[in-house]
Amino acid sequence: MLIVKVLHLWMVVSWFAGLFYLPRIFVNLAMVPSDSVAERDRLLLMAGKLYRFMTPIGSLAVALGLWLWFGFGFGGGWLHAKTALVMVLVAYHGYCGRLLRDFQAGRNAHSHVWYRWFNEMPVLVLLAVTYLAVLKPF
Repeated sequence: MLIVKVLHLWMVVSWFAGLFYLPRIFVNLAMVPSDSVAERDRLLLMAGKLYRFMTPIGSLAVALGLWLWFGFGFGGGWLHAKTALVMVLVAYHGYCGRLLRDFQAGRNAHSHVWYRWFNEMPVLVLLAVTYLAVLKPF
């Protein structure tokens, strides 16, 4: 069980690195002047590679978390709340993919300031998930 926990934590940390960094790339993409094609293309390449890299890592994080839950019988209300927050993160991840496709198609509809606020959401979820996992308040 401890090996599964280690792998789960490793995947979660790696996934969060992507969830923190991809929206930062979006901030920079939203600030690129329209005549700076090379900069835009470089940032889109970085964002695309990061998204393709972090998607299987996020999937493994979720799968290992489910293995811990169902394979080892953890229980409690805190786990249901944590799982709901993980589903929020999965939706956030998917929405990042949609935003990336919008950037690739030249259809960005948000300002760099919006992306700065958008980037804070996984930080808040991480705080809540950590609180629930460590303190198990209910």
